[in-house]
Amino acid sequence: MSETCLWCEATRVAGPVCPRCGANYAKAEAIKLHGRAGDAALPPVAATAPLAGELAALDEDEAKEFAQVDDLDLEWKLCAAGIPAMLGIALAFKAIGLGPMLQRIFFGMPVHELGHAVTAWLCGFWAIPTFWVTFSPDERGMVAPLLLLGGIGYTIHRAWVAQVRSLLVAGGTVLLLQAVGTLFIREQTAQSLIVFGGDGMGMIIATLLMASFFFGKTTQLYKGALRWGFVAIGAAAFVDLYSTWWAVKRHDGEIPYGVFESGMRSDALRLVEDYGWKEAALVNRYYFLGLLCLAALTLMYAWGVRHALRQARAGKSRAARFSATQNG
Repeated sequence: MSETCLWCEATRVAGPVCPRCGANYAKAEAIKLHGRAGDAALPPVAATAPLAGELAALDEDEAKEFAQVDDLDLEWKLCAAGIPAMLGIALAFKAIGLGPMLQRIFFGMPVHELGHAVTAWLCGFWAIPTFWVTFSPDERGMVAPLLLLGGIGYTIHRAWVAQVRSLLVAGGTVLLLQAVGTLFIREQTAQSLIVFGGDGMGMIIATLLMASFFFGKTTQLYKGALRWGFVAIGAAAFVDLYSTWWAVKRHDGEIPYGVFESGMRSDALRLVEDYGWKEAALVNRYYFLGLLCLAALTLMYAWGVRHALRQARAGKSRAARFSATQNG
């Protein structure tokens, strides 16, 4: 018998349940040894525990994730406040002095260029993003798609071995996007999507960075506090990228047509001149994509806060039960 809980490695105490993470000792041991927990691994007390229905609703993946959290009550409060606070700070920063320029240089442009590159990779082109420009050829190649496919395949394999369902879903989604982008989209259309992907895919990436706040409790996202950096970058980048198209659509702002000193044209100008996009379609595509990102972020936010709150309540129930057991 192990002297520590096999889920969270806290010192084992008398009783069937770990007071820190709520794992059943016998069930955790069965999972570690045999890959699953049979009915025999659960002692009778598990079926008669207070709030058994609520605790049963917490699956093993979720329980293992939150076992890394020392203060569950604080965690759900941080989940509730983190993204709204960062978006509020980003909006306030954009409204003051040099804020817009600094936000564009350090947050908006890196994510914008990454948006070009990710779109290119998904469409079968190699691409190298830099701080102000992304280099990509005019034709598809074989190396870039195979490298991306190998990376996705390895990620899916690791997620399958570790039984991380969220990563499996993410890997499968990216694999599907690569298949569609590389095999079914013509090169001319793909080139226009790569140009559009600067702000378009950039907003999606910014949204994913913010949504990552709710995941990765067993990784450096949580342990190394990387999630705070990601949510800050995502919020600042999203506000920078989307504010342009929000202003154009809602407040008669100017479409960012322009030619830089280097002779390079802005994405909007290239989409209109080179690919024949109409102004109304250009604005609407960016504007409604941003709204979809906000809607998806809202749903993810509601899900993340709900799960964190449920774990906090379950943690209080476990602590109360453990205290009663000790006192009794």
